[in-house]
Amino acid sequence: MSARPLPAKDNLTICFAHVAYRMGERFALRDTGMKSFEVRSLDDLKARIAQADVLLCSGLWRNELIALAPRLAFIQSISAGVDQYSRDALAAAGIRAASAQGANERAVAEHAIALILALARQIPQARDNQTAKKWRGMIGDIAKREDELGGKTLVIAGMGRIGSRLATLAKAFDMRVIATRRDPARGAGAADTVVGRDGLLGVLPEADFVALTCPLTPQTENLIDANALAAMKPSACLINVARGKVVNEPALIEALQAGRIAGAALDCVWEEPLPATSGLWSVPNVLITPHTAGETRRYEDNVIDLLLENLARLWRGETVLKNQFI
Repeated sequence: MSARPLPAKDNLTICFAHVAYRMGERFALRDTGMKSFEVRSLDDLKARIAQADVLLCSGLWRNELIALAPRLAFIQSISAGVDQYSRDALAAAGIRAASAQGANERAVAEHAIALILALARQIPQARDNQTAKKWRGMIGDIAKREDELGGKTLVIAGMGRIGSRLATLAKAFDMRVIATRRDPARGAGAADTVVGRDGLLGVLPEADFVALTCPLTPQTENLIDANALAAMKPSACLINVARGKVVNEPALIEALQAGRIAGAALDCVWEEPLPATSGLWSVPNVLITPHTAGETRRYEDNVIDLLLENLARLWRGETVLKNQFI
């Protein structure tokens, strides 16, 4: 099916759909003159999506909404990941879509380096000691002390925008960086070495830290499984700022509990919010952040910049949108 036409600016209605982001109020500050409304629940989105020509959405999206949205011509995803959208169903309906890739590349890379530092410098343990009003004494056992990043090896799985930015930050700490890339011929960027995606298992034994910055695809689901974890050094740590299902969660819990790897820092997990019954909560060498790597004070404005750029392209009749995936 051909793409649905986008109405002119003065006839356009935009729907912002997110449980927490302040997209509507940030958009109002732009004074574009475009009509918009905001919803914060799936029920409200279902009730009002028929009024929308353009939708900004991420976690509230369900593919059955397509049947309820006869006017919808364009989706600007609020998230960089787009695995929740059925490309075939949207294309069949003539709805174009673009991701927010790049809107959070600095934020997520900075979060990843913060997690690496937190593990290396034992910040979670220090916070636990502070809560317990415990002054930890000096440590004689060298292997149990805080560590430095200089000279350590970071393996980055996924040398896209976030991975490339993370490599630059890691080099500032004098780390050695090995990265995987679907097409190594595109260059190593700040990394010392880049290998193909199928070369990950071969470089894992060199890693002190393994950072996941890849999208979730059929090829990356369970990328870090029992075999990958077994290939890592017992002193190595895993950092996941990608998607939860890139890691086999039961295998990770088992590896952590058995001491086969030293620790993990996870910004994303299989089921979010993480259920109280999850074994991850009780593993002492895990640091969990609630999928907040990209959630900064600038995020709404970064996404709105992408939205306005793509609307301008659509009105000019351009066939290629920024971060277009449909």
